[in-house]
Amino acid sequence: MHTLDLLEQAITTAEKLGYRVRREWLGGDASGGCEIAGQKWIFVDLSLDSHEQLMQVLDAVASDEALATIPLPKSLETLTNRSRKAA
Repeated sequence: MHTLDLLEQAITTAEKLGYRVRREWLGGDASGGCEIAGQKWIFVDLSLDSHEQLMQVLDAVASDEALATIPLPKSLETLTNRSRKAA
């Protein structure tokens, strides 16, 4: 599966977990997951390549306990497990 397809699946999964996702040109600074006023956010840096953007999303949701409560596409399961181990 292409990285862009995986990225879209990861973003959809993050949204199912209650994250709001913004794609912005951040120049490699201050991207990833955070919480603002009780809302979970992921800022995806458009200055990075698609693989790095994918890893930003996966890293942001890796520590979210709710991730275990939703079904994941097979294509993301392995990547998510790797990201959880790194977290």
